[in-house]
Amino acid sequence: MGRPIFDRRRREDMKLSIIIPVYNEAKTILEVIRRVKETDFEKEIIVVDDHSTDGTAELLQQNREGLRILFHEKNQGKGAAIRTAIPYITGEITIIQDADLEYHPSEYARLIAPITSGMADVVYGSRFQGGTHRVLYFWHAVGNKMITTLSNMLTDLNLSDMETGYKVFRSDVLKRMKIESNRFGFEPEVTAKIAKMGCRVYEVPISYWGRDYSEGKKINWKDGLAALYWIIKFNLFR
Repeated sequence: MGRPIFDRRRREDMKLSIIIPVYNEAKTILEVIRRVKETDFEKEIIVVDDHSTDGTAELLQQNREGLRILFHEKNQGKGAAIRTAIPYITGEITIIQDADLEYHPSEYARLIAPITSGMADVVYGSRFQGGTHRVLYFWHAVGNKMITTLSNMLTDLNLSDMETGYKVFRSDVLKRMKIESNRFGFEPEVTAKIAKMGCRVYEVPISYWGRDYSEGKKINWKDGLAALYWIIKFNLFR
Protein backbone atom coordinates (compact mmCIF):
# COMPACT_ATOMS: atom_id res chain seq x y z
CA MET A 1 0.00 0.00 0.00
CA GLY A 2 1.08 3.61 -0.45
CA ARG A 3 2.78 4.94 2.67
CA PRO A 4 3.22 8.69 2.61
CA ILE A 5 5.32 9.77 5.58
CA PHE A 6 3.74 12.55 7.63
CA ASP A 7 5.88 15.64 8.06
CA ARG A 8 7.14 15.38 11.64
CA ARG A 9 7.18 19.15 11.96
CA ARG A 10 3.38 19.07 11.65
CA ARG A 11 2.60 16.23 13.99
CA GLU A 12 1.24 18.49 16.77
CA ASP A 13 -1.07 20.16 14.25
CA MET A 14 -2.63 17.00 12.84
CA LYS A 15 -6.38 16.91 13.08
CA LEU A 16 -7.94 13.93 14.82
CA SER A 17 -11.31 12.47 13.95
CA ILE A 18 -12.79 10.82 17.04
CA ILE A 19 -15.60 8.35 16.30
CA ILE A 20 -17.78 7.51 19.29
CA PRO A 21 -20.30 4.71 18.63
CA VAL A 22 -22.89 4.75 21.41
CA TYR A 23 -25.80 2.56 22.44
CA ASN A 24 -27.62 2.98 25.75
CA GLU A 25 -24.82 4.79 27.59
CA ALA A 26 -26.81 7.63 29.17
CA LYS A 27 -24.81 7.29 32.40
CA THR A 28 -21.42 7.76 30.73
CA ILE A 29 -21.71 9.46 27.34
CA LEU A 30 -21.48 13.07 28.51
CA GLU A 31 -18.43 12.32 30.67
CA VAL A 32 -16.72 10.55 27.75
CA ILE A 33 -17.42 13.52 25.50
CA ARG A 34 -16.10 15.91 28.16
CA ARG A 35 -12.88 13.92 28.41
CA VAL A 36 -12.46 13.86 24.64
CA LYS A 37 -13.05 17.61 24.39
CA GLU A 38 -10.38 18.23 27.05
CA THR A 39 -7.64 16.57 24.98
CA ASP A 40 -5.12 19.03 23.60
CA PHE A 41 -5.50 18.28 19.90
CA GLU A 42 -7.24 19.79 16.93
CA LYS A 43 -10.15 17.42 16.51
CA GLU A 44 -13.65 16.68 15.35
CA ILE A 45 -15.97 14.46 17.38
CA ILE A 46 -18.38 12.24 15.46
CA VAL A 47 -20.96 10.54 17.67
CA VAL A 48 -23.18 7.83 16.19
CA ASP A 49 -26.17 6.91 18.34
CA ASP A 50 -27.18 3.35 17.50
CA HIS A 51 -30.90 3.84 18.30
CA SER A 52 -30.50 4.11 22.06
CA THR A 53 -33.62 3.67 24.18
CA ASP A 54 -32.35 4.85 27.59
CA GLY A 55 -32.26 8.61 27.00
CA THR A 56 -28.81 8.74 25.38
CA ALA A 57 -30.18 10.24 22.17
CA GLU A 58 -32.01 12.95 24.09
CA LEU A 59 -28.86 13.84 26.04
CA LEU A 60 -26.95 14.15 22.79
CA GLN A 61 -29.62 16.39 21.29
CA GLN A 62 -29.38 18.66 24.34
CA ASN A 63 -25.56 18.78 24.27
CA ARG A 64 -24.72 19.11 20.58
CA GLU A 65 -22.10 21.86 20.83
CA GLY A 66 -18.82 20.85 19.22
CA LEU A 67 -20.21 17.53 17.99
CA ARG A 68 -21.37 15.98 14.75
CA ILE A 69 -24.15 13.63 15.81
CA LEU A 70 -25.58 10.92 13.57
CA PHE A 71 -28.58 8.78 14.51
CA HIS A 72 -29.51 5.26 13.45
CA GLU A 73 -33.22 4.55 13.01
CA LYS A 74 -32.70 1.00 14.31
CA ASN A 75 -30.08 -0.72 16.41
CA GLN A 76 -27.36 -2.22 14.20
CA GLY A 77 -24.13 -2.49 16.22
CA LYS A 78 -20.67 -1.00 16.64
CA GLY A 79 -19.40 -1.89 13.18
CA ALA A 80 -22.43 -0.30 11.55
CA ALA A 81 -21.96 2.87 13.61
CA ILE A 82 -18.34 3.18 12.50
CA ARG A 83 -19.37 2.55 8.89
CA THR A 84 -21.91 5.38 9.19
CA ALA A 85 -19.25 7.76 10.53
CA ILE A 86 -16.49 7.09 7.99
CA PRO A 87 -17.84 9.36 5.19
CA TYR A 88 -17.77 12.31 7.61
CA ILE A 89 -14.10 11.96 8.59
CA THR A 90 -11.99 15.03 7.76
CA GLY A 91 -9.02 14.49 10.08
CA GLU A 92 -5.74 12.87 9.13
CA ILE A 93 -5.90 10.37 11.99
CA THR A 94 -9.01 8.53 13.20
CA ILE A 95 -9.48 7.16 16.72
CA ILE A 96 -12.30 4.82 17.75
CA GLN A 97 -13.49 5.83 21.23
CA ASP A 98 -15.94 3.64 23.15
CA ALA A 99 -18.77 5.47 24.90
CA ASP A 100 -18.27 3.83 28.30
CA LEU A 101 -15.53 4.79 30.76
CA GLU A 102 -13.26 1.79 30.12
CA TYR A 103 -10.84 3.72 27.88
CA HIS A 104 -9.50 7.17 28.75
CA PRO A 105 -8.74 9.83 26.10
CA SER A 106 -5.66 10.83 28.09
CA GLU A 107 -4.02 7.95 26.16
CA TYR A 108 -4.36 9.72 22.78
CA ALA A 109 -0.82 11.14 22.66
CA ARG A 110 0.61 7.66 23.23
CA LEU A 111 -1.72 6.09 20.70
CA ILE A 112 -1.04 8.45 17.80
CA ALA A 113 2.73 8.74 18.30
CA PRO A 114 3.71 5.84 15.98
CA ILE A 115 1.56 7.38 13.22
CA THR A 116 2.68 10.98 13.64
CA SER A 117 6.31 9.85 13.63
CA GLY A 118 5.74 8.16 10.26
CA MET A 119 6.30 4.61 11.52
CA ALA A 120 2.76 3.22 11.53
CA ASP A 121 -0.45 3.14 9.53
CA VAL A 122 -2.51 1.57 12.33
CA VAL A 123 -2.04 1.47 16.11
CA TYR A 124 -3.75 -0.85 18.59
CA GLY A 125 -3.83 0.04 22.28
CA SER A 126 -3.04 -3.16 24.18
CA ARG A 127 -4.55 -3.84 27.61
CA PHE A 128 -2.04 -6.65 28.13
CA GLN A 129 1.30 -4.86 27.78
CA GLY A 130 1.67 -3.41 31.23
CA GLY A 131 -0.78 -0.53 31.58
CA THR A 132 -2.86 -0.05 34.70
CA HIS A 133 -6.02 -2.13 34.53
CA ARG A 134 -8.90 -3.13 36.72
CA VAL A 135 -8.84 -6.79 37.77
CA LEU A 136 -11.99 -8.46 36.47
CA TYR A 137 -13.04 -11.64 34.66
CA PHE A 138 -10.50 -14.47 34.26
CA TRP A 139 -12.45 -16.28 31.55
CA HIS A 140 -12.90 -13.09 29.56
CA ALA A 141 -9.12 -12.73 29.50
CA VAL A 142 -8.70 -16.37 28.45
CA GLY A 143 -11.28 -15.98 25.70
CA ASN A 144 -9.65 -12.78 24.48
CA LYS A 145 -6.27 -14.47 24.24
CA MET A 146 -7.73 -17.44 22.37
CA ILE A 147 -9.49 -15.17 19.87
CA THR A 148 -6.38 -13.03 19.43
CA THR A 149 -4.23 -16.14 18.92
CA LEU A 150 -6.53 -17.53 16.22
CA SER A 151 -6.61 -14.15 14.51
CA ASN A 152 -2.80 -13.96 14.64
CA MET A 153 -2.47 -17.44 13.14
CA LEU A 154 -4.50 -16.36 10.11
CA THR A 155 -3.21 -12.80 9.71
CA ASP A 156 0.42 -13.59 10.63
CA LEU A 157 0.41 -10.60 12.98
CA ASN A 158 1.65 -10.88 16.56
CA LEU A 159 -0.91 -8.75 18.34
CA SER A 160 -1.47 -9.17 22.07
CA ASP A 161 -4.98 -7.64 22.08
CA MET A 162 -6.92 -7.89 18.84
CA GLU A 163 -10.21 -7.06 20.59
CA THR A 164 -9.04 -3.76 22.09
CA GLY A 165 -11.46 -0.88 21.85
CA TYR A 166 -8.66 1.58 21.09
CA LYS A 167 -7.84 1.31 17.40
CA VAL A 168 -6.21 4.23 15.60
CA PHE A 169 -5.86 4.62 11.84
CA ARG A 170 -4.38 6.88 9.28
CA SER A 171 -7.72 8.10 8.01
CA ASP A 172 -6.96 7.25 4.39
CA VAL A 173 -6.45 3.62 5.44
CA LEU A 174 -9.82 3.42 7.17
CA LYS A 175 -11.60 5.16 4.29
CA ARG A 176 -10.32 2.54 1.83
CA MET A 177 -11.96 -0.26 3.80
CA LYS A 178 -15.46 -1.55 3.22
CA ILE A 179 -16.73 -2.42 6.69
CA GLU A 180 -19.21 -5.28 6.38
CA SER A 181 -19.89 -6.55 9.91
CA ASN A 182 -22.38 -4.69 12.06
CA ARG A 183 -21.69 -5.67 15.65
CA PHE A 184 -18.41 -6.52 17.38
CA GLY A 185 -17.28 -8.35 14.25
CA PHE A 186 -15.67 -5.01 13.42
CA GLU A 187 -12.62 -5.93 15.51
CA PRO A 188 -11.61 -9.16 13.70
CA GLU A 189 -12.77 -7.79 10.34
CA VAL A 190 -10.63 -4.67 10.45
CA THR A 191 -7.67 -6.70 11.75
CA ALA A 192 -7.90 -9.12 8.84
CA LYS A 193 -8.18 -6.27 6.36
CA ILE A 194 -5.22 -4.24 7.62
CA ALA A 195 -3.12 -7.40 7.43
CA LYS A 196 -4.18 -8.02 3.83
CA MET A 197 -3.53 -4.36 2.97
CA GLY A 198 0.05 -4.67 4.23
CA CYS A 199 -0.40 -1.91 6.83
CA ARG A 200 2.36 -1.17 9.30
CA VAL A 201 0.73 -2.06 12.62
CA TYR A 202 2.02 -1.04 16.05
CA GLU A 203 0.79 -1.78 19.56
CA VAL A 204 1.22 0.52 22.55
CA PRO A 205 0.33 -0.26 26.19
CA ILE A 206 -2.78 1.44 27.53
CA SER A 207 -4.58 1.56 30.85
CA TYR A 208 -7.97 -0.08 31.11
CA TRP A 209 -10.81 0.74 33.47
CA GLY A 210 -13.01 -2.30 32.82
CA ARG A 211 -16.56 -2.47 34.11
CA ASP A 212 -18.68 -5.42 35.16
CA TYR A 213 -22.16 -6.38 33.97
CA SER A 214 -23.89 -4.50 36.79
CA GLU A 215 -22.17 -1.36 35.47
CA GLY A 216 -23.39 -1.90 31.93
CA LYS A 217 -20.84 -4.19 30.23
CA LYS A 218 -22.40 -5.56 27.05
CA ILE A 219 -19.96 -8.11 25.54
CA ASN A 220 -20.71 -11.74 26.42
CA TRP A 221 -19.85 -15.28 25.35
CA LYS A 222 -22.11 -15.02 22.28
CA ASP A 223 -19.96 -12.17 20.99
CA GLY A 224 -16.92 -14.38 21.52
CA LEU A 225 -18.42 -17.10 19.34
CA ALA A 226 -19.37 -14.51 16.73
CA ALA A 227 -15.76 -13.26 16.73
CA LEU A 228 -14.57 -16.76 15.80
CA TYR A 229 -16.96 -16.73 12.85
CA TRP A 230 -15.78 -13.31 11.66
CA ILE A 231 -12.09 -14.26 12.04
CA ILE A 232 -12.55 -17.30 9.82
CA LYS A 233 -14.78 -15.48 7.33
CA PHE A 234 -12.60 -12.45 6.75
CA ASN A 235 -9.30 -14.28 6.72
CA LEU A 236 -10.23 -17.34 4.66
CA PHE A 237 -13.24 -16.34 2.58
CA ARG A 238 -12.59 -12.71 1.64
